[in-house]
Amino acid sequence: MKLHPNLQTLFSKDRFNAVQAQQMAYLIAFGPSVFQTARLMLHYGILEMLQNEKEGLTQQEVVKKTGLSEYAVKCLLEASLTMGVLLLDMQTERYKLSKIGWFLLNDKMIRVDIDFNHDVNYEGWFVLDKALETGKPAGLKHFGDWPTIYEGLSQLPPQVQKSWFGFDHYYSDNSFEDALDLIFGKEGGVGITGRKVNTLLDVGGNTGRFALRVVEHNKQVEVTICDLPQQIAMMHHATNGKPGAERISGYGMNLLDQTQTFPTDRHYDIIWMSQFLDCFGEEDITNILSRADKIMDNNSRLLIMETLWDRQPYAPAAMALTQTSLYFTALANGNSKMYNTDDMTRLIEDAGLIIDTIHDNIGKGGHSLLVCKKKRS
Repeated sequence: MKLHPNLQTLFSKDRFNAVQAQQMAYLIAFGPSVFQTARLMLHYGILEMLQNEKEGLTQQEVVKKTGLSEYAVKCLLEASLTMGVLLLDMQTERYKLSKIGWFLLNDKMIRVDIDFNHDVNYEGWFVLDKALETGKPAGLKHFGDWPTIYEGLSQLPPQVQKSWFGFDHYYSDNSFEDALDLIFGKEGGVGITGRKVNTLLDVGGNTGRFALRVVEHNKQVEVTICDLPQQIAMMHHATNGKPGAERISGYGMNLLDQTQTFPTDRHYDIIWMSQFLDCFGEEDITNILSRADKIMDNNSRLLIMETLWDRQPYAPAAMALTQTSLYFTALANGNSKMYNTDDMTRLIEDAGLIIDTIHDNIGKGGHSLLVCKKKRS
């Protein structure tokens, strides 16, 4: 495996001294309560209160501001202190935010991750072992009896839907502008394909957020979204009446059904797959890409945008992505993950395609854009 240079040293040598390693081990052992304590410190507004008070707050002041019992506040403050989320002035007995507390409160990505893990993943991860052993999303059953979470998205409880889409959209939306400039070029030029883009097939286009950005960015391009029929229905509802929606059409299909083909009603200059292939196991990825290959010619390009964990320049991002793999295991489908470059390259080549170029650092979410083309005979 070829890791980003910043990760090579971190992941090949022990990063912690003995005391730090023991502290980390205890944080892992008490992970569920550590997570819930941090979440509730946000939920009750305690971290925000502490940030707004330069001199900090005493325990009694927190009790008064929150309306919680002295017992509840004491438990949360003491746990947060030993977790490293808070600092305590020993003379005044006032609590203040630590750097960790500041990031919990102010880093939007962390807040999105907390909501996603609490509302979507928390209960399902209790049976992670069953999911790993069977290759089935055993943790999904407390939401409904679907083979994957995607068939049930429209039926999830509202708060779960909100956190699921909030997670999905946050990691994709901030990459769209950079991706559009690469696809279409700047100031009316041509993008990374070297050709003008008139038609785009958005595979796994979900509610049409990217498609709307495409038709807004380019006033001539026509977009077809390919997804499950129930997702296409959600897409039509979400895009109805929006500028450029008349240039967005839907094509409903179950991408796991190997007998179903991609649309052949027109030639597609670009086939777009963003945060999509990580939703499938390796065999299904190869099959999906093979079906894409069948509707491509030498002028077509397949663009795959993924957060490949081995290409991340910072260890926290790599960790977050590999932990996200366990959401796919326990709840999404039981057999997919956040892939690394070697695995994705192998699957692309197995499908009859080759990678032409790779563009890293797309947006703020650590995305990479893989430009693929047919192998010439």
